[in-house]
Amino acid sequence: MPAVFLGVRHHSPACARLVADTVRRLRPAYVLVEGPADLNGRLDELALGHDLPIAVFSHYRDAERTATTWAPLCDYSPEWVALREGRAVGAEVLFVDLPSWHPAFELRANRYADAEARYAEATARLCERFGTGSVDALWDGLFEVAPADGLAERLDAYFDLVRGDAEADEGDRAREAYMADWVRAVLAEAGTATVLVVTGGFHTPALRTLAGRPAEVPGRPALPAPPPGAVSGSYLVPYSFRQLDAFAGYQSGMPSPAYYQRLWEGGPEAAADRLRRSVVARLRRRRHPVSTADLVAAAALTGGLAALRGHAVPSRTDVLDGLAGALVKDDLTQPLPWSERAPLAPGSHPVVVEMVAAASGGRTGRLHPDTPAPPLVHDAGARLAAIGATGTRPLTCDLTIADGLAASRTLHRLRVLGVPGRHRTAGPAHGADPVTGERWEAESESGRDAALIEAGAYGATLDEAAATVLAERARTTGSADAGLADLLFDTVLCGATALTDRLLTTLTATVARHPDPGALGAVLATALGLWRHDRVYGTARSPLLAAVLDGAVSRILWLVEGAHGRSGADPARLTALAAVRDALRHAPEQLTATRADTAALALRIARDPYAPADLRGAAHGLHLTLDVAALDAAALDVAALDAAGNLDSLGDWLAGLFALAREEVTADSGDGSLLAVLDAVLADLTDAEFLIALPALRQAFAWFPPRERERIARRLIERRGLRGSGRGLLRTTADPLHLAAARALEENVTALLDRHGLRSAR
Repeated sequence: MPAVFLGVRHHSPACARLVADTVRRLRPAYVLVEGPADLNGRLDELALGHDLPIAVFSHYRDAERTATTWAPLCDYSPEWVALREGRAVGAEVLFVDLPSWHPAFELRANRYADAEARYAEATARLCERFGTGSVDALWDGLFEVAPADGLAERLDAYFDLVRGDAEADEGDRAREAYMADWVRAVLAEAGTATVLVVTGGFHTPALRTLAGRPAEVPGRPALPAPPPGAVSGSYLVPYSFRQLDAFAGYQSGMPSPAYYQRLWEGGPEAAADRLRRSVVARLRRRRHPVSTADLVAAAALTGGLAALRGHAVPSRTDVLDGLAGALVKDDLTQPLPWSERAPLAPGSHPVVVEMVAAASGGRTGRLHPDTPAPPLVHDAGARLAAIGATGTRPLTCDLTIADGLAASRTLHRLRVLGVPGRHRTAGPAHGADPVTGERWEAESESGRDAALIEAGAYGATLDEAAATVLAERARTTGSADAGLADLLFDTVLCGATALTDRLLTTLTATVARHPDPGALGAVLATALGLWRHDRVYGTARSPLLAAVLDGAVSRILWLVEGAHGRSGADPARLTALAAVRDALRHAPEQLTATRADTAALALRIARDPYAPADLRGAAHGLHLTLDVAALDAAALDVAALDAAGNLDSLGDWLAGLFALAREEVTADSGDGSLLAVLDAVLADLTDAEFLIALPALRQAFAWFPPRERERIARRLIERRGLRGSGRGLLRTTADPLHLAAARALEENVTALLDRHGLRSAR
């Protein structure tokens, strides 16, 4: 007997009902379902009694590629109904699609992403023909709220049109060829028994054709094996309506999962009523006024739209459009999300946000306690229990003792794996931070089980999984990526000793070709702090860290010497030069660059008229900090400040100077000090010039912390022979820019009055 093919849309209640009715009517001997064939030996796990939604999470990792995919299942998924109903009638139920690690899924995070999104030309024509704005509205009108009579025939016609003459991509062709091999093999086994094939409707026309061809190899197709050395596997994980919702970015065929759950349970009229009541309840909980008149208007609009669109009962978009028309009083600045199946955009109307949330729902699935889990789940549970982190009380870790350090590493490993449950509120922020204790607060554990199962793709234990994730970050972090410093510190925090050594070796090679001095500066500062101070994590005076220091210093100096143009003040670049200064101060014996050579290079940059102003100022400051003999002469050299150029670049020049030579600027208040020179230059500016330079000057002086700004203010008061509080001078009643602008305006008005002889005598 030939196979019976049912083409379905994933997560469609109408298709799920059709599958259930067909299985009960035909009582097939075999039910073949689009799903990962490597799970066929474990289908009993799906029948344990879970609370849906759940998903089959699959992972794959080799030296070149890491991939994860999900195959979500909810109560109204046709695939789930086929599994449940097939078992109920005694059929042999089989998944017949390629494993999720296969390259056919390389660009797809979700197995059950409908092909309509990939082959949209036909659906666009249908939307135009039926006057609908989206594929979802078209689908609802044709299938979900339409009479059930003739549903199978309408589905066949729809999917034949969607497939049309479209050329499937390479991944779809590989999947269809494999599924057809299964169909032919099972038909040969079945003899006269019925075989039901339930797959995505886009594949059905091709499978009908392919299944009619002779089999090249008799018997059931072999399960493809991953390449040697690759790691792959599949586990069940809890899923949520939020993850299923197209408005949250899921590539599914059906948005608004809570609405379709109600449609599955009670039909379209009950679903429409529940959706309307859910929206109103959410709005009233948030104290948004919804009157009886609003509800009457919404019901009238919904009924009118349904009739106008030819729907016997209101569809999802009829209800949402009716509510929007009655409750959204303001003009919408962007299309309604359900009109184009798009994630909520920033700035969406609050009523629209609540409507989408009500249609999405908050249900989260739960796995049966007997569901197999990867070893990492058990290892993480044991580790958390051992450190006392299973409750809701805050946890403190003393990093100077072995138990505290071990607890810290456990929690950091969970953090880098993305497992919720704890977040750190205090602890060392970088390698030079003298803090030796951490505090971890409890947070919501929602999604923790799913996150742990998914993290099990990276290893059987916490230390192995965290090391794998960090190694993957190291492999995928490009040479121009600014996250190298964070990666290094995370590796140290997790205690991945072997990986730390490999990462430092990689960093040594990376910094030699890195194009961004700002990112290099972050790496240099982190590495220097660890090299100098890290007794806690055991990396102090590491030869590998020393190699990173030397490479980063040499590369930064090479990059800044060749920098030209005007770019404004670049804080990251200035911080990088400050890190170079600190390395020359605290680890000179580890560096190829000497203080004398670096001071000479800084002097060349300071005198280069084509170098950016902030870089020239920073080079001047670096020269001052490295060449003590030049300090007195440089402090009196007003020409050095003149090299800052026009007023537009004065603030940038000073920002560079302050970033590198804060201590030298505030060293003393004598007439020969650098502060005195700065005071003289700024005092010579006219009010108009000062107003022009003021924004950049404020940015430059932001390099001084509040205490140092107060000391500068006090010394400036003393230089003028005045008495007063430096702190009071810094506290103004209004924004200094506004005060300066007001003074300039007053002077302009006075000058204008004088010109016309209109100012009264004083």
